[in-house]
Amino acid sequence: MRTTFDLPDQLLRQTRSAAALRGQSMNEFARRALEASCRASGDQQRESGWRAVAGKARDADVAGVDAVVSAAFSKVDLDRWR
Repeated sequence: MRTTFDLPDQLLRQTRSAAALRGQSMNEFARRALEASCRASGDQQRESGWRAVAGKARDADVAGVDAVVSAAFSKVDLDRWR
């Protein structure tokens, strides 16, 4: 979906520079920045477990890994780790 934002000139220059330094388009940079902001503010459902730290993947692609990781963590004695 297309949308339009009014940004101060200085912020637009900083955004263009940051996107270029990362090798991203303005669209990709803005999308990722907005997603990160929403995650940080809790506006999106928070992921838990290994995917919260290891990255995002489609559920269908990692179902097997999720099962193995869950089985392994179910055997951990949390009292020993506190």
